[in-house]
Amino acid sequence: MDKLFNSSHLVKLIGKWRYHLLTIVVVAAVLSTILSGPTFITPLYESYAIVYPANVEPYSDESETEQMIQILNSQDIIDSMVQRFDLAKHYEINPEYKYFKAALYDTYHEHVNILKTPYESVRIEARDRNPDTASMMVNTLLDFYDLKISIMHKTKSLEVIKMYERQLKQKRQGLDSLKNELHRLGTEEGLLEYESQSQEIMKGYLGTVDGSNQNRINKKEVDKLRKNMEKGSGQLIEVVQMIEFEAASYVEVKLDYEMAERFYHSELTYSNVVSSPFPSDKKAYPIRWLIVAICTIGTFIMSLIIIFFLDKNKD
Repeated sequence: MDKLFNSSHLVKLIGKWRYHLLTIVVVAAVLSTILSGPTFITPLYESYAIVYPANVEPYSDESETEQMIQILNSQDIIDSMVQRFDLAKHYEINPEYKYFKAALYDTYHEHVNILKTPYESVRIEARDRNPDTASMMVNTLLDFYDLKISIMHKTKSLEVIKMYERQLKQKRQGLDSLKNELHRLGTEEGLLEYESQSQEIMKGYLGTVDGSNQNRINKKEVDKLRKNMEKGSGQLIEVVQMIEFEAASYVEVKLDYEMAERFYHSELTYSNVVSSPFPSDKKAYPIRWLIVAICTIGTFIMSLIIIFFLDKNKD
């Protein structure tokens, strides 16, 4: 074998078998050209899009880009693509085949590729024998992605809305209870407003003491109100303060509720398309010149090895 890699011997060997080698190489080139043609290998056209995720928040330690790739590769999106384009028929896979689903999904992943670029964007590639179909598949993938994210967000938003609705209902009940208590203090105890009633009691008390307004002041009512204030003023102040606090809290929850509702009813897209897909006019597969080159060079090397052993045995 060392003799084969001897340059002088190699040149002599090629010169000796040059016509045979030339014939073999030419035949290999012609055959590889023919066999790599559309008659034997179906040409595929590639369409792609470059996108960035938008209006999403990362889950756990995943970046938005990694999250987008995970969702685009999710089973329900793949199944939606299979159904939308009738890929079992399109890829000519027999539904009666024992490993039908495995073959279908493998073929799908051979034709659709989703990867992360060095710039944190996502490249979505689709290959098909029809360039228009390849372009439509990329656009449809983006549509399904937007739809899935929208459903996920709306599901979570609906949970938040229901939570806020329960909070609002509880706070409304709490406010109604406090207002009822305030109403009771007003109707049964005659306590309406602490500061103003305190001033009225003080005026009545002073007027009674100095005798200046004794004829115009109902001393009995003043004493009754004074006793009620002494008994229930603390409760009145507490109820009023609680109403103010609960009302402010109710407004905050109401604002959050309205924001959640706006988010739920909003129609957003979840990707920024940097490069839009389009039907290609040049096939991406097979790369014919590469096939011919590999076959020709490989045939030449194999022929040299075979000729070396033939020549060695002859000697």
